[in-house]
Amino acid sequence: MAPLLIGFAASPWMRAALRHGAIILALLLFLLSLRRSGERAGRLAERLETTEKANDVQRRMLEAAARRPRDHHELADRLRDGEF
Repeated sequence: MAPLLIGFAASPWMRAALRHGAIILALLLFLLSLRRSGERAGRLAERLETTEKANDVQRRMLEAAARRPRDHHELADRLRDGEF
C-alpha cells in the first residue's frame, strides 16, 4: 500500500492534483465556517432584538407603576381633578 501511495505522490500530475485538491478543500471548509458564523450572528441579533423588546416592555411597566396613585384617596383626588 505504501509503495502505491509513494508512486502517486512521485508523479508531477498527481502532486498538482493533490495540491489543487487541498486548496479546494481549504476553501470549502472556509466557506462552511463563514456560513456557520453568519448563522450564529443572525441568532445573536435575533436574541438581542427580543431582549430589547422585553426590556422596553418592562421599562414601560415600571414607568406606569411609578405614576400610579399611592392609595384610594389619591385615586379619588385624581378622578375629581380629571387627571386620571
